[in-house]
Amino acid sequence: MRKDQDQSPPSPRRKTAAAVATRPRVALVLQGGGALGAYQAGVYQALHEHDLTPDWVVGTSIGAINAALIAGNPRETRIARLREFWETVAHPDLFDLRQVPDTLRPWATRLTTLDTFLRGAPGFFRPRPLNAFALGLPVPPDEASFYSTAELGQTLSRLVDFDYLNGPSGIRMTVSAVKVTCGTLVNFDSRKRPLGPEHVMASGALPPGFAPVRIEGELYWDGGLYSNTPLEAVLNDEARSNLLCMMVDLWHADGPEPRTLEEVQTREKDVTFASRSQRHIDAYLQQYRLRRAAHALYKRLPADLLTQQDRQMMAELGADSTIHIVRLAYAGRDWNMASKDVNFAKGSVMWRWEQGYEDGLRAVALGRACPFGESDTGIVVHDLPGGDTHVRPEKTADRSA
Repeated sequence: MRKDQDQSPPSPRRKTAAAVATRPRVALVLQGGGALGAYQAGVYQALHEHDLTPDWVVGTSIGAINAALIAGNPRETRIARLREFWETVAHPDLFDLRQVPDTLRPWATRLTTLDTFLRGAPGFFRPRPLNAFALGLPVPPDEASFYSTAELGQTLSRLVDFDYLNGPSGIRMTVSAVKVTCGTLVNFDSRKRPLGPEHVMASGALPPGFAPVRIEGELYWDGGLYSNTPLEAVLNDEARSNLLCMMVDLWHADGPEPRTLEEVQTREKDVTFASRSQRHIDAYLQQYRLRRAAHALYKRLPADLLTQQDRQMMAELGADSTIHIVRLAYAGRDWNMASKDVNFAKGSVMWRWEQGYEDGLRAVALGRACPFGESDTGIVVHDLPGGDTHVRPEKTADRSA
C-alpha cells in the first residue's frame, strides 16, 4: 500500500474499492482545551497543504468547534473559515509583549487572561454578571452558567455550512457530549444523524462556565467531563480497515513536580484534562488479539463445514488491519498558568497556530512513513519527536501563549 500518495482523499461516503485498497483512511482526533485549540488549526493547515485531508474528524469541546469548521466547509474554504473563527474570538493584546521585560511577561499575560474572564471572548461567550451573585437561586437550565454562548451559536451558523457537513460530500464528523442527568457519554456522528450547531455547542458546554444544551429533550455538557480525547470513537468504529489517526492533544499528563501553588493548579488541570488514550489503546489491543485468534480458528475449519453465518462472522472478526496513531501535543509553557485555556489574546492565539503548523509538518512526514499492509500488530503509536521542546523566539514573538 502506498503511504505517500499526494492526492486529496475522497469523501468516505464516495470511496471506491480501489481507493480503499490503495490508501488508509485518515482520522483527525481533536482534544478539548479552549484557547489552546488554535494549535489544532495550525496542525490542520499543515495536513491540508500537504493533501493529507482527513476522511473523519472527531472532536470534543474546542476540538468539536474546529472539527465543525473543517467538516462543514469545502476544501478550498476551510483554512479561511478556521482563521476567521480564531481571529473573531481573539481579542487585542493589552500589551506589546515584545516590549515587556521577561520578568513582567507572566503578569502581563495574567492581566490579559483576566480581561477574558471579565468580558468574555467576542463571537464566543459573554458574561452573565448577575449569576455570580445568585448561586443559590433557581434559573432555567439554559441559563445555569456564568457565561452565555449565544454568540457562539451565531458564529457557527455563519462559518459552518451544516447542509454541506451533512451532505454526501462532507467529511464525516463525530463530536462527544455528556448527558447531564446520568453522566453517559454520547457520540453525535454525521453518518448516523444530521448534526447542527447545537451538537457542537453541547460538546463545548463546560460547566459552570457554560450552560448545558438541550437536544431532543436531553441536556448535555462538555464531552471532556467524561473523556477529553475522543479516541475511543475511532477505536470502536465498525470499519475494519487500515487507518492513520492524527491525534492532537492540548494537555500533558506528564510534567515536573509543582513548586508553587500556581504550578499546583496548572498541574492539576493538566492531569484532569490530559489524554487517557493509553487506556483505550490497551483495551483495543486486547479486543484485537481476541478477534484475531477467533478469526484464525474459523480459517482452520474445512470450507464445506462453514455456514453462511460462519462466513459472516469471519468477515466481522477480520483483524488484518492496522491503526497508526501519530500523537501531537501542544507544548507551550504558558508561564505555568492554570488559566492558559482562557488566554484568547491575539498574539497568543496566533503563536499557538504557528506552533501547530510546525508540528503538523513533522506529523505529515511521520504519518506518510507509517508502514501499512497485512499485520498482526493491531495498533502502533508514534509520538512526534521533540514535541515538548518548543521555545519561543527571543523578543520576536508573543511569549504569552
